Amino acid sequence: MTQQVEQFIIHGLTNTGRKFRPSDWAERLAGVMSQFRPEGSPGGPLSYSPYVVPVNMDGVRCVVVDTRLRELEPLAWRFVCGFAADNDLQTSRRVVEKSEVPIST
Repeated sequence: MTQQVEQFIIHGLTNTGRKFRPSDWAERLAGVMSQFRPEGSPGGPLSYSPYVVPVNMDGVRCVVVDTRLRELEPLAWRFVCGFAADNDLQTSRRVVEKSEVPIST
């Protein structure tokens, strides 16, 4: 049986369609969130959390947030959602098979 994972995606476009700056915003946000990871997962200070990963989708920088972060650390979840809202960024949700979840190294 395959497990499905819900993801919250923050797109690097404002709700008016402008590209969000600075250009490395996704890496910065994922870097701040790097300490939030599943118990026992590998990684160190130079790796992203598997729950918050910067990606490129259709030429747009995005951050994919695994919604399981909400249970792991509610304040971290509120932070990423607040970041998107405060900066008027487009967001979306999707459900993927667990094997498709990006794992950063």
